[in-house]
This record gives sequence, C-alpha cells and structure tokens, in this order.
Amino acid sequence: MQGMARTDKWFELANRLGLLFVLLVVLYPVVYIVSASISDPIFVNSGEMWLFPKGITLEGYERVFQNPEIWLGYRNTIFYTVLGTSINLLLTIPFAYALSRKDFAGRGIMTAIVVFTMFFGGGLIPTYLLVSSLGLVNTVWALLLPNAVGVWNLIICRTFFQTGFPKELQESAQIDGCSNTRLFISIVIPLSAPIIAVLALFYGVGHWNSYFNAIIYIKDRNMYPLQLILREILVMNQMNDSMMMNGDDMVAMAKQARIADIIKYAVMIISSLPIIVIYPFLQRFFVKGVMIGSIKG
Repeated sequence: MQGMARTDKWFELANRLGLLFVLLVVLYPVVYIVSASISDPIFVNSGEMWLFPKGITLEGYERVFQNPEIWLGYRNTIFYTVLGTSINLLLTIPFAYALSRKDFAGRGIMTAIVVFTMFFGGGLIPTYLLVSSLGLVNTVWALLLPNAVGVWNLIICRTFFQTGFPKELQESAQIDGCSNTRLFISIVIPLSAPIIAVLALFYGVGHWNSYFNAIIYIKDRNMYPLQLILREILVMNQMNDSMMMNGDDMVAMAKQARIADIIKYAVMIISSLPIIVIYPFLQRFFVKGVMIGSIKG
C-alpha cells in the first residue's frame, strides 16, 4: 500500500507538471498579444518585448476606434449573434428532442438524412444560387438561415435528451394528462439549462467569428459584421505598406509599417475580447455539457 501511495504521488506530480506546461503553452500567446497591442512596435519587432509590455502606447486602439465603421460592425455583429443564436436554439432544441423520442415515427430515417449533410454538401456555387433564388442576397437572413441548424450541435442536444431524461419521466407526465407540448415546455426545457448554455456558446462564437458568408452575400457596407471590417483594416494597411515600396519615401513607409503592426495586435484583442468576457459565466455549463453521453444511468 505504501508503494502504491508513493506511485500515486509521483503520478499526481507528473499530471500537475504536465498541466502546468500546457497552461504556459496556451497562456503565453494570449499574454504576448495583449502586451504587444499596448507596446511600441519597435520593441515588439526587435524581440525586446517577449512577455510584458514595453514602451506602452494605446495608439493602436485609438486608431482602430477612430474608425466609425468599427462601432457599426460591433452593432451589426451583436445583432447577428443574438438573433442568429436565438434562431439556432429555437430550431435545434425541438428538433433534437423529437429525434430523441423513441415513439417518434421515422426518427431513424430523419437522423440519417441529417447526418448525411455532415459529409456531403452542395458546395459554394450551388449554395449561392439557392440563396440568390430565394432573394436573400444582401439581407441579414443570408447570414442566419443557411446555418440555422448545426448538425453536430443537434446530435449533442439529442444525446443530452436521450441520456438525461428517463422514459419513466415521460410516462408519469402522460399519466397525469400532460401533452407532449406541455411536457417539452414545462419539464424538458427548464431541466435543460446546461445543454442550452453549451449550444448558445457554440452558436454564439460561430456567429461572432463569422465573416466568410458576409463576403459572399453582403454588398451593403452598412451591414458588414465586425470581423469583415477588421479584416479590411488589416488588408488595407498591408496594401498601403506594399504600394509604398518605391524607395522615395522611406520615412512614410516605416511609419505605415509601424501603424500596421500596432493595429494588427489591437484588432486581435478587439475581436476576441467579448467572447473571452462571456465565457467564464458559461464555463460550468460548458464543462457539464462536454460530459454529455459519457455516463448513462
């Protein structure tokens, strides 16, 4: 027993050291980007700033937020994220609950059709033609409806309903005269806070980081999401930098490169900060959601 206890201690120590190493590997890039966003690019590019900020300056954030389109992008992205996540939850949760019910006729065929779409898609051009034929191009619905239900999230939600709600609960509710609709609204939904939070996090992050669909479907700049505006800022700074490589104005070229470096790190922080702030409030639900389906009682 004493030998086993010593072995367990060494095992625990190895686990702690391993987790500490992983933490440092994950945490260092985050700290570096935050420090670089408020440091003078001269120290960043020379390697003198490797962890903590040096030559502190907020010029990058000032330049980014001086662009009025940033605030427009924030407004649009928040709107897209809230509305899109709401649509995702309203469609995914009832669909998943129906597929989890063994008395749902044709659920096997329906599940097979849904899973089929995970492996085979129409492609970009057929999808664009479909969206265009429906009159959704340059509308908010072009960003929200094509991805209204995520198949992987649907499977996770269905697994939660299958493993988290015993058949006896449904039977007892039916004996008391509870309809399927009442059962779903009054019993299932209130007990599904963990999976709802997990789905909201998954869908919300997807909407917040999405920019490709906006490039394809949105033509009006007033409808651009934040990620697309930030992408344009980075691209324009890189283009301006390359276009000035004529050797006539080296001072202006160096200044433009410095501004591009400042903006680059500031954009990274601005685009990811809201999700980083929200995540701790959903962490406990997220951890529980990861364990969905691992234990079946």
